[in-house]
Amino acid sequence: MMENESNVTRYKTLEIDGERYRTTFNKKFDLRKPYEPVNPKKVIAVIPGTIVKLEVKEGSKVKEGERLLILEAMKMKNDVASPLTGVVKGVYVKEGERVPKKHLLIELA
Repeated sequence: MMENESNVTRYKTLEIDGERYRTTFNKKFDLRKPYEPVNPKKVIAVIPGTIVKLEVKEGSKVKEGERLLILEAMKMKNDVASPLTGVVKGVYVKEGERVPKKHLLIELA
C-alpha cells in the first residue's frame, strides 16, 4: 500500500537557548511576521482613525511629549505626542484622512 504524501509528517528544527528540538509547526506559525523592534523615530497609528488636526509640518522642531497631531477614533480625539526631541523628517498624512492601524504618520530625524 502506498503512503499518501499528505499524511507524511514534516518535522522542523526549533532552537531555544542553544537547545535544538525536532517538532512540527502549524501553517499559522510558518506564515507569522518576524518581530520588528520599535523605531522611536517613526510615529505609527496604534488604532485606526481620522486625522483631525496636524500640529507640525516637515522641518518643524519638536520636543519630547509635544503634540504632533490629533487622531479621532470612535468619537474620541487622541493626542499623538512626539516620542523624542528632534526634527520632523516627513509627514505622511493629511487632515481629514482616514488611516488604518500601523500606518506611518510622521517620521522624525
